[in-house]
This record gives sequence, C-alpha cells and structure tokens, in this order.
Amino acid sequence: MKSEKRSKGFPDKIARKTFPVNRFVLLSLVEAFVILSLFSGTLCAQDNIEKKKIEYLISSLENLKGAKFIRNGSEYNRQEAAKHLRMKIQLAGDRVQTADDFIRLCASKSYTSGKPYLIRLSDGKTIKAEKYFRDKLKGGVFYEKY
Repeated sequence: MKSEKRSKGFPDKIARKTFPVNRFVLLSLVEAFVILSLFSGTLCAQDNIEKKKIEYLISSLENLKGAKFIRNGSEYNRQEAAKHLRMKIQLAGDRVQTADDFIRLCASKSYTSGKPYLIRLSDGKTIKAEKYFRDKLKGGVFYEKY
C-alpha cells in the first residue's frame, strides 16, 4: 500500500514542483518563436528587395539600346547577355544573396577565363560591366543617353 500512495502522490508532487519551470520554458519558447517569425519575415522582405535589385540590374542591360555585351572577347546582344547572367545566378545558388554578390560573383568577369565583362554602348564607348552595374545600383550614371 505504501507503494500505491507513493505512486499516486509522486507525479503530483513533480508536477507542482516543475510547473513553474515548464511555464518559464513555454514562455521562452513562445518568445523565441515570435522573435524568429519577425526576423524571418524581415529576412524574406530583405531577400525580396535584393532579388528585385538584381532583376533591375539585368533588365537595365537587357533594355540598353544598341549595347553589346562582351564576354571572353566575343560580342553578344542584350538578350543573350541577360540570359547568360540569369544562368550564372542559378549556378551560383545561395552564394548570391545581394545585388553586390550578383555584381561581384556573376556580372563582373568570366568565371572560366577571369577576363572582365565589358559593355559596348551605342556610341562605341566600352566600359567594364562591373562599373555599369555598380553605377546603376547607385542610381548615378544613366548610360541610356549614349
């Protein structure tokens, strides 16, 4: 009988002693969940902004009238250039998180040869693609005038 009394009262005593700890743990978990939810929402929004910046940069080249994209000494039209840059983003995967990552890892130079990408503008002036994209990102220089 003594063992029955112990078994009946034992879980009850544990529950009373550990409830404040469980409540604290539960509240901590809820707080952590709320903070992580807010943080992940912020990250998703930031991620979306960066994707829009990258697409803006590619679209600016794609719509740059009369421009030629020079890769490893060969000229490509604007649409081929945009297609190539989008393909490089896919190949880069998670390494491209920001517009700066895109410029540095995908839009500045050839991965195979290391040669810088160039853009020949409609007036014949040739500039490095990295400069073009960084200027566009800053909103400073409008190459469409050329």
